[in-house]
Amino acid sequence: MILKRFTIYLSVILLASACYNMDKPKKPDNLISKEKMVDILIDAKIITSANSVNRKIMEDHGVKLNTYVYTKHDIDSLQFALSNEYYAFHGKDYEAIYTKVNDSLELLKVKFKEEEEKERIAQEKRKTDSLKLLFAEKDSLGLLKIKDSLKVLKVKDSLTDTLIEKRLEEIRGLIEPISDKDHQ
Repeated sequence: MILKRFTIYLSVILLASACYNMDKPKKPDNLISKEKMVDILIDAKIITSANSVNRKIMEDHGVKLNTYVYTKHDIDSLQFALSNEYYAFHGKDYEAIYTKVNDSLELLKVKFKEEEEKERIAQEKRKTDSLKLLFAEKDSLGLLKIKDSLKVLKVKDSLTDTLIEKRLEEIRGLIEPISDKDHQ
């Protein structure tokens, strides 16, 4: 019983002293600023997501997935690793960085959903407009009338020209010319 307690106390003391002596990473000479670190992590998350979905497309467009973020932000992997380690040790700084990253990604997500919705609405409008043109009103001569906010336009094409000619021939056959002279 005493040996058991002694072992527990000794384990707790050793564990506490081992954790206490953790070496704090020194601040790197070329520490990446918090704002730039946020931008880097956002780009890294986007590239990682895009990589899992469209790897082939990105490679075809010349994006080198392993070095894209480093090249874009003009840093190297060692600078990023040392800065990341430094911020990770300082939990409050790292938490603030990741909060900004998550907030930015959520805003991007909302923005892209809005853009997708606008595009979907625009496609539906184009489809509806093209159907309206197909089923547009025709005037008495068979011309399509397209309504405009300023005026009504008449559209002619070879089909409507043919229809007009046929309609005029039908009408000419029904109307006989009237002359001034009375033939009796």
